[in-house]
Amino acid sequence: MAPAVQPMPLVRDTILLGDSIAMLNSLPEASIDLIFADPPYNLQLEGALSRPDQSLVDAVDDDWDKFASFADYDSFTHDWLKAARRVMKPNATLWVIGSYHNIFRVGSIMQDLGFWLLNDIVWRKANPMPNFRGRRFTNAHETMIWASKSAAAKSYTFHYEALKAGNEDTQVRSDWYLPLCTGGERLKDEAGDKVHPTQKPEALLTRILLSSSNPGDVVLDPFFGSGTTGAVAKRLGRHFVGIERDPTYAKAAEARIAAVEPLEDHSLAIAPTKRSEPRIPFNALIEAGMIAPGLELVDAKRRFRAKVKADGSLVLGPATGSIHKIGALAQGLPACNGWTFWHIEKGRDLIVIDTLRQDIRAAMPAD
Repeated sequence: MAPAVQPMPLVRDTILLGDSIAMLNSLPEASIDLIFADPPYNLQLEGALSRPDQSLVDAVDDDWDKFASFADYDSFTHDWLKAARRVMKPNATLWVIGSYHNIFRVGSIMQDLGFWLLNDIVWRKANPMPNFRGRRFTNAHETMIWASKSAAAKSYTFHYEALKAGNEDTQVRSDWYLPLCTGGERLKDEAGDKVHPTQKPEALLTRILLSSSNPGDVVLDPFFGSGTTGAVAKRLGRHFVGIERDPTYAKAAEARIAAVEPLEDHSLAIAPTKRSEPRIPFNALIEAGMIAPGLELVDAKRRFRAKVKADGSLVLGPATGSIHKIGALAQGLPACNGWTFWHIEKGRDLIVIDTLRQDIRAAMPAD
């Protein structure tokens, strides 16, 4: 019986040259915080594609995108996903991007392997290539699947508040409108030709890494290509591990990443989320002398008035309950955030009670 292959130590900020599945199997188990995968799409092109003026389109016709059958492609997909799942930490997540040619097959296999799908994200291309034959709709988007390692993984990284703050205080939607990789960002060889046919824009990877990783995390890309994942990871203070079988792509990626200047630490600091902040009960405001028993709290329009009891509950008419329960009852709603609904009157001014809660948090000693 042959001895088991021992995984090699994890070397961060490196490009591993070789087959993606073999290299994944050589990595230590549960060593990766985030995976972004841009696997072959299996485009099934039938000959050359030409424009109306008969000029040839620079389409993806490389050998790495060709499979003999759907069964072969499914087997390849199963093997690399299984290997990727092994190296993921318990709360790591995986992003996979694809087109209609492959993404549905990928998603099905992911579920079969135990991944838990969190979102599908549509990347709407601002400048898609037209459909030259006029026989189909223009392919103006690609789909990404974001998944946790299993349904039991509840503590995966997602920077909801930070994303919302950068999006005009609005939840970020699952359709992202971003341009293709063009201009100076596109890697070219000495002849002026594209180094890689499917180079992804850095804006796309930036949004992914900012949303679902932390500074210092290790981000793995098993189909590294021109190194977009590594370049963005370095700029954002993350570590990367890239796997690439083509020496030309790997060399171009290495040079690209070497030229990246990381952002300063203060630009990368992530604000604490509301979930991570210490819990402050309403009664703590009474104990701190910020709110006295008998004080009336009002809503922002002064329509409702509730009296504070010594135990921290509120009284509104015949009803007694928490700041949340009484706020919901006043509005006839099933739920209410009492911290933002109730205010203290200071003359003509109103002070939302959540401000007082933040004052208590700010006075707490740091860990």
